[in-house]
Amino acid sequence: MHLEGSIRPEIASALAARHGEKLAEEDVRRRYAYTNFAGFLDAFKWVTSFVRDPKDFALIAVDLAEQLIEQKVVYAEVTLSVGVMFLRQQQPEANFAAIVAATEPFEKRGLRLNWIFDAVRQFGAESAMRVVQAARRCASRRIVAFGIGGDELSFATKEFRGVYERAEEYGFHRLMHAGEIGGPEKIREAIEILGVERIGHGIAAIRDVRLMEMLAERGIPLEICPASNLRTGALDVQLGKSGATMEEHPLAEILRRRVAVTLSTDDPAMFHTSLEEEYRNAWRIGLTEEEMAGVVENGFRFAFGKTR
Repeated sequence: MHLEGSIRPEIASALAARHGEKLAEEDVRRRYAYTNFAGFLDAFKWVTSFVRDPKDFALIAVDLAEQLIEQKVVYAEVTLSVGVMFLRQQQPEANFAAIVAATEPFEKRGLRLNWIFDAVRQFGAESAMRVVQAARRCASRRIVAFGIGGDELSFATKEFRGVYERAEEYGFHRLMHAGEIGGPEKIREAIEILGVERIGHGIAAIRDVRLMEMLAERGIPLEICPASNLRTGALDVQLGKSGATMEEHPLAEILRRRVAVTLSTDDPAMFHTSLEEEYRNAWRIGLTEEEMAGVVENGFRFAFGKTR
């Protein structure tokens, strides 16, 4: 789940007002409608343009924490788009300090948060290395992993080998978005070239039986986000058709191939979803109560940080 993707329309309006701009909530809702992955990336870039200083990051972090408590979440590993911070010439260390200060009090209410520093694939390896270095400078036990999201069809996976080697050297867990709109080879490359421990999305695995066998054997989980896959058109891409429905999502089949799966909201405000809604989606897809209980357990089992 991405912190910046949790910005609700009312919070976006409040952020704009802080910087002397008028932004109607309805305008935000219109921007949060897209039919393909490129449209989503444009909307993400647009809404993050209103998050400009540490106080802004503190505001959206507190709002996310409140949303999670309302859903009875007790632990989450939240992704921070540090690559975007650098793009906007911000100071990630200052932003992160404000986020931690704003969210640590929520532990007394039963919510523990850890963080993943995320680079943007289409920005290239040099930019990604800056994100790894920023994570190290923060020197915080709250930063549990380094990852890369964005357009997986941009730079080749091998370009990031050195970045992931450095992240491992610094002691960070490693993950990557792969097999969202790219093919199953992107998942295999992330594992074999970069040594990742978790895969964001990964629904392209349904197209490669041997890959699913490898994921099951190695215990590498997929963080599956049904609403996101539907709204970005990723599901259409992987199924090779237009107008795919939630009921056609491959979550159930992947799970029944013994691949470990967790459920995530990805960018909850931008995809009009919540963790509760994703479990309702899983039910629509065909998971049994026993399978959903196993997915809940996986969320704790494959967490990078301490969950209690």
